Amino acid sequence: MNKIESMLLELKDTSEFMVDLAYASLLYNDVEIAKEVIFLEKKMNECSSDIQEHIVSLGREQPNEISKFSVILRLQMAAEEIADAAASIADVVLRGLGDHPVIQMSINESEAAIGRVVVSDRSIIAGKTLGEINLGSRCGTYVLAIKRGDRFMYGPGKDALIVADDVLIVRGPEEGSDLFSDIANGIKTEF
Repeated sequence: MNKIESMLLELKDTSEFMVDLAYASLLYNDVEIAKEVIFLEKKMNECSSDIQEHIVSLGREQPNEISKFSVILRLQMAAEEIADAAASIADVVLRGLGDHPVIQMSINESEAAIGRVVVSDRSIIAGKTLGEINLGSRCGTYVLAIKRGDRFMYGPGKDALIVADDVLIVRGPEEGSDLFSDIANGIKTEF
């Protein structure tokens, strides 16, 4: 049952993160963030299929526990519905409809921006931990997630290592996010 529990936790974390990213892509009309949502939806579909396969297998082995397994399937389906809704929001941006005036008004009211940055091998943060670079006090920016290859680390801690080609999803004031983007891209060499 531990494998299913960890997969359910991954579904929950991913669907929550997808909602945040989807709204950010819409608010900032950011196609790259919208693409990350769609990428995550595909991962959710794969994880959901894995859960279903495990449940069917467990149901065969333990038919008297089938009611417990049906609860897990309902949770899996609910998380997938949330992910599908997030993907629908991101699709608005991908179809070029994210610049509606009402959405733009809400952006003007927003104090924090969410962005996506790829770490360059020339960046001063490549090879350092989040604790070492201390973004919060240096530019008011926080890393919400790190994407390395096809894997996401949500809410990375101070010991999370940043390497070249990592995709960082960050939140902070626009000025701080711009500074951090320049540092991550290797354009600036100091905070």
